[in-house]
Amino acid sequence: MTTDRPDEISAAQREVSRRRFLRNVGVVASLPVLSGVAEILGEQGAGASTYARNSDHPFFAKHPKYHFVMVNHVTTNSFFTATIYGCQDACALTGSSFQWTGSTNSIVSEMVSAMDSAIASSAKGIGVALINNTAFNGPTNTALDVGIPVISYNADVGPGFVNHRLAYVGQSNLTAGAAVATRILPHVKSGDKIGGIIATPGTGNIQPRLDGAKPIFKKAGIHFVEVGTSATEGSPEYNKIAAWYAANRDAKFMMTVDSGDSNAVAEFIVNNKLQKKLSGSGWDTGVPVIDAVASGALILTVDQQAYLQGFDTIMQLFLYNISGGLMKPTDTDSGTAIVTKGLAGPYKRKTRWEGTTSKEGVLKPPGSIPF
Repeated sequence: MTTDRPDEISAAQREVSRRRFLRNVGVVASLPVLSGVAEILGEQGAGASTYARNSDHPFFAKHPKYHFVMVNHVTTNSFFTATIYGCQDACALTGSSFQWTGSTNSIVSEMVSAMDSAIASSAKGIGVALINNTAFNGPTNTALDVGIPVISYNADVGPGFVNHRLAYVGQSNLTAGAAVATRILPHVKSGDKIGGIIATPGTGNIQPRLDGAKPIFKKAGIHFVEVGTSATEGSPEYNKIAAWYAANRDAKFMMTVDSGDSNAVAEFIVNNKLQKKLSGSGWDTGVPVIDAVASGALILTVDQQAYLQGFDTIMQLFLYNISGGLMKPTDTDSGTAIVTKGLAGPYKRKTRWEGTTSKEGVLKPPGSIPF
């Protein structure tokens, strides 16, 4: 497993390093990455799986080493670096292990196959991004029938659809899309053209964000156009964005709804010095996006707590198991934290919480909390 290189490494090199890490992480991961936990285990002379609580360190009662499976739709996407770190840390705390698997290109059949494999291997819990409203119903029901808890994370079925997963960990995508559109309105006027940039149109993890924005823009008289790009980060997304803008130079704004496209739009605006002609908004907190928000090239981005989506999912699956099903999973709204220029500073630090370094660290909370 690769780790981030020294602080002076370039942003581009950091992104390559993160993508390499994500490509290699599709194996069982159960490293005791928390220094405090490692110290405790060293004192006890035991691995996390055999750790027994005592009066000094009241963790959990001795338990089997539970194995969980996290099924993802874009397993190598840099957004999920922090999600994987969250899974690792939860497993370190609980003496568990997990596998990161699924599809690299949002292919639903591959994700369903990964769920089937997790069920066949008697995994103790499954986390899955429900990017399709119906395709995962069968394997979810099968898992529940044999006592395997299922939690959706990052993406859930849309209104009017039912999947029997026990809980959802992630943001409300419709609400988030509406919130971002509302923040965009002061920067545009009636009749302006906005490109809604989306990697995979129609998928349950990001399409609702545009759907939530549409009525806001329609009411304001905005000409809103959806622009599909690619599930592959980097040049495929950047080139689609560049081609669309070349044919739509009257566009005044680009609203992105996924991490890869957000990085591409940020780089496109900066590289072409379009700040006075074209504005944009991002989604998630990748290095190019935060740099663009800090410089004013993008007006905002959204922090949907990628780390929490991994950490909370694993912790809830663990608690369900160790409690014999009494600790039933509950929905966790990871929120819609809007990050503007004045709030971008803390995100420029390299932190495990945002997936920009694998190193652990303790940060000082702000002196006051915005409300």
